[in-house]
Amino acid sequence: MQKLVIHGGKKLQGEISISGAKNAALPLLCTSLLTAEPLILHNIPQLKDVTTMLALLKQIGVSILANDNGTAELSATHITDPSASYDMVKTMRAAILVLGPLLARTGQAYISLPGGCAIGVRPVDQHIKGLQAMGAEISIEQGYIRAQADRLAGAHIVMDMVTVTGTENLMMAATLASGTTVLENAAREPEVNDLANCLINMGAKIDGVGSNTIVIEGVNQLHGCSHAVMPDRIETGTFLTAATACGGDITLTQTCADTLDVVLEKLVETGAEIETGTDWVHLRMRKRPQAINLRTAPYPAFPTDMQAQFMALNCIAEGTAVITETIFENRFMHVQELKRLNADIQVEGNTAIVHGVPQLDGANVMATDLRASACLIIAGLVAQGETTVDRIYHLDRGYEQIELKLAQLGAQIKRVR
Repeated sequence: MQKLVIHGGKKLQGEISISGAKNAALPLLCTSLLTAEPLILHNIPQLKDVTTMLALLKQIGVSILANDNGTAELSATHITDPSASYDMVKTMRAAILVLGPLLARTGQAYISLPGGCAIGVRPVDQHIKGLQAMGAEISIEQGYIRAQADRLAGAHIVMDMVTVTGTENLMMAATLASGTTVLENAAREPEVNDLANCLINMGAKIDGVGSNTIVIEGVNQLHGCSHAVMPDRIETGTFLTAATACGGDITLTQTCADTLDVVLEKLVETGAEIETGTDWVHLRMRKRPQAINLRTAPYPAFPTDMQAQFMALNCIAEGTAVITETIFENRFMHVQELKRLNADIQVEGNTAIVHGVPQLDGANVMATDLRASACLIIAGLVAQGETTVDRIYHLDRGYEQIELKLAQLGAQIKRVR
């Protein structure tokens, strides 16, 4: 099993480019199921989850021509198998995103209940409830969702909770439904907006993009288009947090600061100096960071996908920080691993109290999920001595060559078996 070995204490300096967003690429790939015409996507990141999604789409019947430059042409002229097996879905929750498009395009779908990181329950009941409101007949059989509909019909859907994949699934399904669909309490994440913009380029009629009420007027068919995946705001935030923790001077290119307002504000609170442009962010950190409190919540508030990285930062900050996690109930599993590095953290329910210490000490740690992997890397980068991060297969699901990019910035990090 592969591991990362880190020798900490190095400041990060230099320039790297940011990859396309995993959380945007996965639903965008699924839009290929909505049309018989070719869909061309650019800036696709080379990640395990993307590879899994491409394999799933091929199994369904999508023809895919991909190159090493992040461009792929997907053609779903003939959907031969509108299903997703457990073997394909168990490592990636985003596989549920084929449900809505398959049901809208073919009138049927047979999808395994999803897996992925063990950070919480993350139920799919909002997906099912919304599709049923649109006229689908849905049953759960032996761990699979079986769905049928002659043609979906527009409906007024109020989601009980904000769900990104639920919003995306229902929005994709509604593009080919008869009549108008209104999604209330919809997710506002930039990745949802990226999906909506691609669907509009394919001929969908969508209003309210970026708000919590999205209105979709169904059309008879969609056409192909060319679309570039948005930059990964979580990758951007991860590198900025690492540089804040380690100190140094870095520039990130091919990114978008506008999708990271609250993260940048929090980094400035720690003492970081930040400048931004249309497609770049520059960060300089000259001193020990100040501890900062944070509370996760749906966009535009602080993202749950950045909570673990900021916890690593707070571990070596001056002062005490209170971190409250409101999205996932199991997203503090990295705490015990941080304690192995000499971090001072107490957990009370969904709140972690982090007392900053002057120094972390290198140790062997184990990643429990995708963002915990990034958290432990940041902790290893600031720790004295050697840190080994095990079970990094989680990392490859969401970060493209993170150790090579960190090495470009001067980190002493390598992948070993």
